[in-house]
Amino acid sequence: MELDPNDERESKKLDSILRQFEKGIEPDVKTMQGILKYLEIKTWCDCNKEIKLLEDEIEFDSDEREVPLLSSLMGFMNYSRVVIFEKLDFFNTDQSSSRCSTEMMITCINLQDFRCPISLELMTDPVTVSTGQTYDRVSIKKWLKAGNKICPKTGEKLTNTELVPNTSIKRLIQQFCIDNGVSLSISGNRDISRTIVPGSSAAAHATQFLSWFVTHKLVFGTEEQRNKAAYEIRVLTRSNIFNRACLIEVGTIPPLLDLLGSNCKSTQENAISALLKLSKHAMGPGNIMENRGLVPILMALRKGVTLEVRQTAAAIIFYLSSVKEYRKEIGENQEVIPGLVELVKEETSHGKKNAVVAIFGLLLHPANHIRVIQSGSVPALVATLASSDKQELITECLAVLAVLAENFDGANAILKANTPLQLITGLLQSVTSNAGKEHCASILLSLCVNFGADVVGVLSKDTTLMPLLYSLLTDGTSHASKKARFLIKVLHEFNETRASSALKGSSIPQERAPRICFDERV
Repeated sequence: MELDPNDERESKKLDSILRQFEKGIEPDVKTMQGILKYLEIKTWCDCNKEIKLLEDEIEFDSDEREVPLLSSLMGFMNYSRVVIFEKLDFFNTDQSSSRCSTEMMITCINLQDFRCPISLELMTDPVTVSTGQTYDRVSIKKWLKAGNKICPKTGEKLTNTELVPNTSIKRLIQQFCIDNGVSLSISGNRDISRTIVPGSSAAAHATQFLSWFVTHKLVFGTEEQRNKAAYEIRVLTRSNIFNRACLIEVGTIPPLLDLLGSNCKSTQENAISALLKLSKHAMGPGNIMENRGLVPILMALRKGVTLEVRQTAAAIIFYLSSVKEYRKEIGENQEVIPGLVELVKEETSHGKKNAVVAIFGLLLHPANHIRVIQSGSVPALVATLASSDKQELITECLAVLAVLAENFDGANAILKANTPLQLITGLLQSVTSNAGKEHCASILLSLCVNFGADVVGVLSKDTTLMPLLYSLLTDGTSHASKKARFLIKVLHEFNETRASSALKGSSIPQERAPRICFDERV
């Protein structure tokens, strides 16, 4: 086979550029433009498609020995996309085609679509059976091994037992977990920790050069250039830890914070999304707080131009509160917690969830408990539990209420809410996650501890509660089992005391609270 002379010429040019990157020398842009023209890469979108192909090749298909070369090529293409292509051309195309990227698709997909119909957990290795339904490989293999020959979801007979990997769903799940901070242990591919270090020296220097470029545009560029720079940061940091570190180190956070004051919807959305990705890095929260970033982020939370901006601001507050020393400062700001509570009252489940987890993060500082209670969070959380069918959101709300219920003021606020006992016992039966059931048991136990017979008397009349508690003894987590065991004991003692009092005479017995000794280990 003979190599095409033109291909050989351009290949040598590309090799020369990669060697320049490797030595820390910024290549000639005109030479790079010539290579891109030869490859018919004419627009930002064309360049981005090539980057995605290289990224997929590295993550899913390549031999480890090929990673350095592929990483160098991706560094070259990233640099080209940021520096050479000045226009984000997809903003001017038809929305149906421009929004087909994985990132945009994820915003329209419910998390429940990623759960295995058998285990109800996020699928780590989704496979499709002959009926077209998708299950997690471990769950469907257990189903088949038990001798079942039908599809668990449809009831149709399986024509064969072949399990076909569903790579599309797998990639969507993995990207969702990266973008939303969901912890998911996935064996093999798509491990974001692999991006802590660059795949090659050329890729590292290319990232450093483009980091300086976007920072300069953020500070000195036009409104359009700053918007593009913010979007580039948003894309570069989506699933790459090294990129996040480079961009933080060159100082992108202060100008991004300034962009939150922009009246342009697109600019504000890109800036807040870029900041969210950077806040996930270990250096991110400190850099944001040191640059007085809480004030503009709070402004975005309260007065963001879109709901997306507001709910992203709540997610950033969660990451900031993940650092112990910042919880006190954030909680002491009189607008933060009320702003999060207002977002809990919004209609979208995504915004509610971001606000709830941010509140939970702040509750890790004990002094914030009373601030959360006084902000009216409990009625908002109870209303969400009563109206939502999103299991993940329900679990997060229960987690916050479980923390608040541990002290008297929080327990009192919960009891004053609309039918809280019936709601919590109902959720104990309907919630699907083990964590959710544990939180329900924890709330009921804390209410009994804080209010004695006033609560135990009501719970003892609920005939559905005892079977649910017994099921937790065998099917729940170890913590849920301990709480259930303690609640069962409390209810039995109460019923025995009431029965004993009734036998002493015809006078109406005075119910007394059972002796409850709260065990910190529970």
